[in-house]
Amino acid sequence: MKIAITGGTGFVGKELTRLLHMQGWEIYILTRHPKQSSLGITYVEWLTERAAPEKQLEGIDAFVNLAGASINVGRWSDKQKKEIYDSRITATNEVLRILKALEKKPEALVNASAVGIYPNSDSYTYTETSTNFGDDFLAKTVFDWERLADQAKELGIRVAYGRFGIILGKDDGALPLMALPYKLFGGGTVGSGKQWLSWVHVYDVARAIQFAIETKTLEGPFNVTAPNPQRMKEFGKELAKALGRPHWIPVPSFALETALGEKSRLVLEGQRVLPVVLQQHGFEFTFPHLQSALADLYK
Repeated sequence: MKIAITGGTGFVGKELTRLLHMQGWEIYILTRHPKQSSLGITYVEWLTERAAPEKQLEGIDAFVNLAGASINVGRWSDKQKKEIYDSRITATNEVLRILKALEKKPEALVNASAVGIYPNSDSYTYTETSTNFGDDFLAKTVFDWERLADQAKELGIRVAYGRFGIILGKDDGALPLMALPYKLFGGGTVGSGKQWLSWVHVYDVARAIQFAIETKTLEGPFNVTAPNPQRMKEFGKELAKALGRPHWIPVPSFALETALGEKSRLVLEGQRVLPVVLQQHGFEFTFPHLQSALADLYK
């Protein structure tokens, strides 16, 4: 298989590249700063004035679009929110331009998305059939991102967008920040503790993307969350246990709101999201339970 990946040097992109490279896939990573290519991995310049990535991508079987500024860095200023939004729209517009330029179209486009499209709720369970979406900044960003990627269908390309939950990785993503208070013996329940955390191990994210590429009947939204979401209080207890630390000092909501502003909603509010589409298509999670996921990350 020959695949193009944007955001291939990021958190999920690196895990996906590692997984597919081990299986012998031919990988083209689109980046502003290409480096020396290696066996099976070619770095292709894009989003610069001189770039013409379509010249190197003829004959690809699938395209994976993971590009976009991280939502985990810093407080959300107006400038950063604009970067989060614009980076996704700009990258996806360029993906569409490349796809139009290719003489032979790839079979599939798998586009990143997020469970942030769903409204926050302590009581409701969301699946891919849910049509009520949030009205905050993140929900609007995700909604526009999905609608734009959907335009690839007009080229005869199957489009699937993975709505990622909170992705757990030992050295990247949200988990290192969540684990830090526990490592300093100061961890405890965040906010009310009743808010849902729809988490997923980064390895299962990479596997789900590969599964979406290979499963020709899978299109549209698919939730990339483990089938056993946890409330924040239980998540904290399991994290403390995995790290061998106490779970005792609560973090009040107002403290996070003061420190993080609007971004605090990512941890103070949440959604219970289930991966119905993946499971209906036969996908099996390597880490369906939080205890085994944390044990793997902190082994």
